[in-house]
Amino acid sequence: MRERTMIANQVEGVEQIERDLDSTAELVELAEMEGDEALVSEAAQTLRALAEDAHARQIESLLSGEADSNDCYVEVNAGAGGTEAQDWAEMLLRMYTRWAERRGYKVTLMESSEGEQAGIKSATLNVVGPNAYGWLKTEAGVHRLVRISPFDAAARRQTSFASVWVYPVVDDSIEIEINDSDLRVDTFRASGAGGQHVNKTDSAIRITHIPTGIVVACQTDRSQHRNRATAMQMLKARLYEAELQKREAAAAANEAAKTDIGWGHQIRSYVLAPYQLVKDLRTGVEKGNPDAVLDGALDDFMSASLAQRVGATRSEASASAQ
Repeated sequence: MRERTMIANQVEGVEQIERDLDSTAELVELAEMEGDEALVSEAAQTLRALAEDAHARQIESLLSGEADSNDCYVEVNAGAGGTEAQDWAEMLLRMYTRWAERRGYKVTLMESSEGEQAGIKSATLNVVGPNAYGWLKTEAGVHRLVRISPFDAAARRQTSFASVWVYPVVDDSIEIEINDSDLRVDTFRASGAGGQHVNKTDSAIRITHIPTGIVVACQTDRSQHRNRATAMQMLKARLYEAELQKREAAAAANEAAKTDIGWGHQIRSYVLAPYQLVKDLRTGVEKGNPDAVLDGALDDFMSASLAQRVGATRSEASASAQ
């Protein structure tokens, strides 16, 4: 039913564009016959809006992967560099939260590990909305920040790294077998706001999948049992995403490029000093307004990376067929 609703919405969207295009064309003809320049200008503005809508739907048509329509988890980890990297990780967390909110998605902070002085060591978001994984999967990789350090009294330029990991939420229709003997479960005290409960109760859960080394954690609920259930769902999602990566050559390439959170492995650079520039090293897309990008203006980067990824997959399929 979910897939049917999504396809029906896509078809209705295209048909609405066609209807609006026909009516706007008739309006232009009428305005030109009557010499009404204001009406012609209004129709031209409508056509530009239709073109933008058509372009957005064209990009969304690329979201045809097995789990692209699913909700997802976004995991951010600070690289080496102490406070600088931890502050950068928190900036990235805010960036993805703002992007999701702009699209009307629901965002929940599942787990967060605070930095010693500022920022975060790691955090996980749950993003709920149509095609959330399809859009955000292109953001997996290492992100590099260059800026004048706010933590350096000498105001020197610093380079910081943080990694982003994205994996889809899986539902009960996807069978994933996990042996209890393969798990190590640790409890710890939740951090952050929450009153006396977070200081006295070991309700937070961390689960390690020993064969793969995958670690997930959840501290959103006061109940240890509910946190464990949520953490198990996150672990299933991670294992499912790992299987998807084996099938997708482009996703496997992203994973290989993410071996170290440091030089030579970044997918995007955010330069705030000495000049203002954000550049995606995979697609070459550049933006001269880092503040807007860090406030969630990521659609151009995602669209270009998604188009490139789909193109690479089709080329490999064609080569295999030959």
